[in-house]
Amino acid sequence: MAEQVEEPSVRPSDPWRGPKFLTTKHNGSHTWQVIAGSVTLGLAVAAGAVLAAGPWDNGQRKAERALAVAADRTGGAHHGRTTPEGPRPAPSAPAVLPALTAAKAAQDPAGLRAALTPLVDAPGLGKKLAASVVDTATGEQLYGHGATTPMTPASTIKIATTTAALSVLGPDHRIATTAALSPDSRTLTLVGGGDPTLAKADLRAMAAEAADALREDGEDGENPAGPVRLTYDVSRYTGPELHPISPNENIAPVTALMIDEGRLDGSDRGPADRTDDPAGDAARAFAEALEKAGVQVTGAPREARAADEARTVATHRSAPLSALAERTLTNSDNDIAEALARQTAIAKGEKASFAGARRAVTNELKKLQLPVGGAHFADGSGLDRKDRVTPALLTALLARAADPDRPGLRPVLTGLPIAGFSGTLDGRYERDAAGTGLVRAKTGTLRGVNSLAGTVVDRQGRLLAFAFLASGSTSAAGAEPALDALATALAGV
Repeated sequence: MAEQVEEPSVRPSDPWRGPKFLTTKHNGSHTWQVIAGSVTLGLAVAAGAVLAAGPWDNGQRKAERALAVAADRTGGAHHGRTTPEGPRPAPSAPAVLPALTAAKAAQDPAGLRAALTPLVDAPGLGKKLAASVVDTATGEQLYGHGATTPMTPASTIKIATTTAALSVLGPDHRIATTAALSPDSRTLTLVGGGDPTLAKADLRAMAAEAADALREDGEDGENPAGPVRLTYDVSRYTGPELHPISPNENIAPVTALMIDEGRLDGSDRGPADRTDDPAGDAARAFAEALEKAGVQVTGAPREARAADEARTVATHRSAPLSALAERTLTNSDNDIAEALARQTAIAKGEKASFAGARRAVTNELKKLQLPVGGAHFADGSGLDRKDRVTPALLTALLARAADPDRPGLRPVLTGLPIAGFSGTLDGRYERDAAGTGLVRAKTGTLRGVNSLAGTVVDRQGRLLAFAFLASGSTSAAGAEPALDALATALAGV
């Protein structure tokens, strides 16, 4: 029987397609909820909203980056006016939001304990709960309940996966899919780079590019040099293609070449029927695109490595890693998560396999000086029950992503679903719930396992990172409201 995993929303915000304004949802009450919350919390909520606001450039808010560059200086970006000395800086607006690292009233751990203690014993949380709450500005743990206990994290492990990938590769990295032509121009090889978001439209563009190259090789410069054999290369990844829970509607075979995450229903998120031959499907779609571009393809595509001397004649690059990381977290995308784990392995000199990814992610988190004791990354998605992390590790990851000196990790925060508005938290909070619009968190759900890890701004204006991991619950319907109540309580202390 397939694992019970979280059901991602069918209407999350999409980093690639722009924000979706939900002013009509619940007759506009979501918008009113946020406004009311902002009035109540004032600058505290506004400071937290900085993390969610756009526009974004590679996962980092442009205004935030400009502020960091212009720190301790007057004047801002020029507006086209020049002087003999150079561009005239625009006058700077006075500071509106206090920095999260600015001096504030100290958080009262006793008050935090008083707010959380009655909630950690909620029956819906099951047999065991472990928790951690830290101040991201100082790294100080404000609350701990079995914080160093290794637990099954479910999809909250994606916070570790995306952090490691961003740290190693950077937010601007793009995954390349290429087409390589043999020296005799008779064999064209589609080379998978590990981009699960590759689409048929991308293959059509690559086919047109390859056709142009073949025409240039032709004697008259107008027609292809002749028929080509098509092969496809998936050697970038090694080890088993099937996840331990596969076949499963929550994840396709993990291969270096696929289109649309191997989905067969046209969807782009959530469970779906998956092909058992994603690489072959991609190659056949490329062959069809080549034929339409005027290139005759002989025979059926077959798997083979591209020759060492083959030259690249077409390339498609994925969205930036910042966008892939955000999509992974917002939609709880298992296929992209596994791809990012393998991209991390390749960059770290490990084999692009489940085992290689485990070593690469672990070593990169160690390099970031994060508490990985007791952690075990059996996969990158959290579908494997052998995964283990501690609440302390998850909150340390979130705090590291909030570090002003590490803007490249910011997509870990901006990709977190917003309570009542996006991703896997879209339908989790009612319109009048206190945490709606204020809590940002990654969800995790397996049978008997429920987790929530994210951020919230407290009444003192401090950005808190939290992680609540529960096991032994009888149903998600009982566990999720209890986890949501814990996160919401943090906004009120």
